[in-house]
Amino acid sequence: MLAKKLVTAQKRGETRALCLGLGMVACSMVMYFFIGITIVPLYTSSVWTKNTTCKVLKTNIKEKVDCSCCEEANDSYPCLEVWVNLNFSGQEVMLYHTEDTWRRNRKCSYIPTKKETAKEVKQLIETIAENFRRYQTFPCYCDPEGKQTSVIYSKLYQLKDLPFAFLWPSLMLTGGILIVVMVKVNQYMSVFSAWQYKTNI
Repeated sequence: MLAKKLVTAQKRGETRALCLGLGMVACSMVMYFFIGITIVPLYTSSVWTKNTTCKVLKTNIKEKVDCSCCEEANDSYPCLEVWVNLNFSGQEVMLYHTEDTWRRNRKCSYIPTKKETAKEVKQLIETIAENFRRYQTFPCYCDPEGKQTSVIYSKLYQLKDLPFAFLWPSLMLTGGILIVVMVKVNQYMSVFSAWQYKTNI
């Protein structure tokens, strides 16, 4: 009777462990899919792939520009506009903070977040403009094919960021597979031991 209860408990434990392993595998697949439709397209769609050098030509601070990122549709914020010389070629182009800045508002080099007030934005862009005047030459990213004339200061997603994005789903997938394999090996060993015991009898 006791042996029967132990076998039943063992089977329940194996079933739960198997469900856990399969659940981890399923979750990792969902995470892979989510990364594949969000982060990877943002990385592959970016045309600003070439690392080059920019030199500040002028910085303009506009008092009020309509901002599509703000909570209120009629809100307007101070706007920083930065023009740079691309790779010392004499080509004057506009600088944007990231790819997202270019997509959301092409009038400004910097877009405020929703949590920032107009006063905070003005202080911030004045500080940024002063830094650009102080450090006029800096690395930036441009379109190597020349189809996009503007440049960006920083990339949202770089090649080095992709392995980190895939780290957790890979660990979860590996853990789930190991659990399933261990359960199957344990079941095989149990069947083999039972068969060997019967053979010896």
